[in-house]
Amino acid sequence: MCADKRLQIAGVSLSSPDRLLFAEEGVTKTALAQYYERAAPRMLPHIEKRLVSLVRCPDGRESPCFFQRHGSKGFPDAVRHMAIAEKSGEKAEYLYIDDLKGVIAAVQMSTLEFHIWGSRTDRLEAPDRLVFDLDPDEELDFTAVRRAAFTVRDRLADLGLQTVPLLTGGKGIHVVAPLERRREWPDIKDFARGFAKRLSEDEPERFLAEASKAKREGRVFVDWLRNERSATAIAPYSTRAKPGAPVAAPVSWSELETIAVSSAFSLADMDERLAASNPWAESMDWRQSVTEKMLKAVT
Repeated sequence: MCADKRLQIAGVSLSSPDRLLFAEEGVTKTALAQYYERAAPRMLPHIEKRLVSLVRCPDGRESPCFFQRHGSKGFPDAVRHMAIAEKSGEKAEYLYIDDLKGVIAAVQMSTLEFHIWGSRTDRLEAPDRLVFDLDPDEELDFTAVRRAAFTVRDRLADLGLQTVPLLTGGKGIHVVAPLERRREWPDIKDFARGFAKRLSEDEPERFLAEASKAKREGRVFVDWLRNERSATAIAPYSTRAKPGAPVAAPVSWSELETIAVSSAFSLADMDERLAASNPWAESMDWRQSVTEKMLKAVT
């Protein structure tokens, strides 16, 4: 296919469709767009109507990439813009995704990672997900991270919150609790901070609630900072701009017991996973929220 020939996917015209975005794996812009087209039924419920930050790699993963959260000239209309107030009080144009066309339009702009807010555009101040990012010391093996995830799951279950695990495609695990939108960001942040602090106090040899590399030796940082306004977390089913073209893959708790690394699934594995049952299907119907009792238990 000629470099200047365009291809349409989901109504989006892809320029340079043969450009390699993961060169070592031979993944072209077309192949990446086709993956997201197949993954859309699983991915869209998690990403649609959320503000997003994008990791863009115009010349592929092996070349310099950059993080983009604000709108800019030349972006396809399918990637929406929304003006919101920042901490300074000034307004800025943020990006959000509405549908598959928006996802493919982002791929057209060489997006390799989608990072999402914890709230939707119709109610930005009321989050619908709680995320703990388990970020281990570099010397820890994945077994320790996996054990940490089960501990976080059990501690949250004791408080009344059900969770699902996400392999980040990097080195950690996200423990995610879907929420009804009953509380706003300050309460969710207070709960997340209090939970992480309580966990680190109860098991200081395993857990840390501070984002300190110097203090992390032999421990897992329970990153609660994903739970505040404007913070983002990797979207389920997003690729990662890393060697091997790994994917942030939802898994079940039973499946996690046998997984050896957080980058266990790559683009090459996803057709088989998408053909299988959805490991998070049950969670789509959960009705839960952070209650006053939960807040008091950790603060």
